[in-house]
Amino acid sequence: MNASHDRSSSHALSGAPIELGRDMLGSFAESSKREWLVTNGIGGFAAGTLCLLNTRRYHGLLFAALRPPVDRVALVAKLDVAAGYGGARVPLATNEFADGTIAPRGFCQLESFRLEGLIPVWTWLIADARVEQRLWMQQGENTTYVEFTRLGGSKDLRLSIEPLCTYRDYHWQLRGEHPFGIEPTADGVRILAHEGAHPYRILSAGADVAIQPQWHWNFRHREESTRGLDDLEDLLRPASFQFELEPGESRAVTMTAELHEPLAARAAFAAESERQRKIVTLFRSVQRGASVGDESAQPERLALAADQFLVERRDSMGTPLGKTVIAGYPWFSDWGRDTMIALPGLTLATGRSDVAVSVLRTFAGFVSEGMVPNRFPDAGETPEYNTADASLWFFVATHEYLRASGDQAFAAEIYPTLREMLDWHVRGTRFGIRMDQSDALLWAGEDGVQLTWMDSKVGDWVVTPRIGKPVEINALWFNAVCILRDLAGELDHPREQADYTALAGRIQASFEQEFWFEAGGYLYDVINGPEGDADPAGWHRDASLRPNQLFALSLPHSLLSVEKARRVLEACAAELWTPAGLRSLAARDPRYIGRYGGGPRERDGAYHQGTVWTWLLGPFVSAHYRVHADAARALEYLRNVRAHLREGCIGQVSEIMDGDPPFEPRGCFAQAWGVAEVLRAWSEINDSERRRNAKPEITATLAGRQRKRMRG
Repeated sequence: MNASHDRSSSHALSGAPIELGRDMLGSFAESSKREWLVTNGIGGFAAGTLCLLNTRRYHGLLFAALRPPVDRVALVAKLDVAAGYGGARVPLATNEFADGTIAPRGFCQLESFRLEGLIPVWTWLIADARVEQRLWMQQGENTTYVEFTRLGGSKDLRLSIEPLCTYRDYHWQLRGEHPFGIEPTADGVRILAHEGAHPYRILSAGADVAIQPQWHWNFRHREESTRGLDDLEDLLRPASFQFELEPGESRAVTMTAELHEPLAARAAFAAESERQRKIVTLFRSVQRGASVGDESAQPERLALAADQFLVERRDSMGTPLGKTVIAGYPWFSDWGRDTMIALPGLTLATGRSDVAVSVLRTFAGFVSEGMVPNRFPDAGETPEYNTADASLWFFVATHEYLRASGDQAFAAEIYPTLREMLDWHVRGTRFGIRMDQSDALLWAGEDGVQLTWMDSKVGDWVVTPRIGKPVEINALWFNAVCILRDLAGELDHPREQADYTALAGRIQASFEQEFWFEAGGYLYDVINGPEGDADPAGWHRDASLRPNQLFALSLPHSLLSVEKARRVLEACAAELWTPAGLRSLAARDPRYIGRYGGGPRERDGAYHQGTVWTWLLGPFVSAHYRVHADAARALEYLRNVRAHLREGCIGQVSEIMDGDPPFEPRGCFAQAWGVAEVLRAWSEINDSERRRNAKPEITATLAGRQRKRMRG
């Protein structure tokens, strides 16, 4: 492809791009730590570090989702690029090998990195010339484009590009030589790893292509080393590509697992730029007039980040079933709990209610014994239902969608499903999940199973079993009953409305009486389980100070008096809040672990024992606003989001961070609910402020219209 490059469209996506310069890129330690992510809307992705060194098994230029959004296969690990300029050969690639050797050291040539919308751009300085590299994927297809543009320079410039390839499940690493089939095709090569494998192609229009298969050994993934996992991989160079670049000219390499011909790079870039522009335009239209906390929350940037988790379709036996949500990159698929928590922020705050209702319908289709799935396995097997909260979060997500859309048709459609789900919880469903008839609270758990969001398990060791009546499960249980009560009223089911009203009253009375820990000034984390101290009546109460109690304040229906809510908030602010998120356990607890690291057992042992979770900023900020009704003060707690978007995966929110300063990013480098909960809290508070500042008659009119829509 020969074309002059117009960068104006991508610059306009969301104002100024995120840009990093030589002061950071020149440091191998810093540039190999920060990451980037590009996704294709069906579960496929590309990811790596800013210096283009692969430090994880999950780094590569084409991870294809062969059965969207799962069955993800690593195909192209990287492009090793070198520039011939003025008689010199200048490597632009960076690799690390088993003995720790870093060669070549192309990061030394990097002048800048910037994220234009969702498109990463690298600029190399080669004597008096510059070469820019852009990378994007085509939405809905397993196709990655890497485009090179020359800026200036006085001598001839020729790029040599060597793809390094594989074919493996994205959780594994390939070792040894394998007899890949490589054959020439128009503009490139076609690769078939083995009989029955999915073929893929690497193409570059007008390039000189030389098929020269050669295996390269012992690439080291240093992040896997720190995680206590195998860290070496062998890669195949199937061919080399070479082309001249004139000043102002662009050429692209296309990597695709699609069987049809991919779009030309220019057309694909224009389509992706326009798609991202529409995301920002829609977000601006939905959030018109919202301004409180903009500098802290970076809402437009997060609206773009939110898009990377939305999946256009979940396939089953080749049949699209509807939209879904990837819980996190690089290693999660779609999880029920994560999806329902993230849905309001990813879709409703960004103006994509059509996506929200499609996701709700997708999960409603998998309801079994009153439960939505917790996880869809990567290989597409039967869904797993080991969760006590995903089904309750389904009620909350449905409520938020109906509140935002006024979709009375969906309200009537989903009501029987919600009613059946609640009935199952009352009489009992899987894993001992059932309502205690004596106090109307929800009990959950059995030995060897992790059912709450604090779900780490190593072998037979469930780190935080939380068997009994967990505080957030019961806050969600109360909200589910209240949501169904209100929906029964809207849909004119007075008898059921009365039954749910009575049940909600019982739950609320029991909750405040049984969960309040007066000596600590906060809520017990779990009651009536095996953990914690026993009272004179023999009931155990776990007084661990954890953030789970915040949901009694932050969910649509609060359970506490104003005074008790204030005390809970103060306890969490004093001991759990950090600039990065909330600790999962107070630092004074003897079980607290301040650094997340080591092998699988050490990491899982720390996962919910002090590790900071970014998604908890959302409920904390919502709770703060509920208690103090001060929007600016509440959103000030999001002030670190702006800096975080530049320190882990650029433009994204990490899953977790260390509990101790300096709160290093850990876990998944991009997490759906981390992005979503910041967006939801920011949007919710700004919406409340707009309503509060509106004239009373306008507010009454809007409320009347909403009621009319719900009644049909």
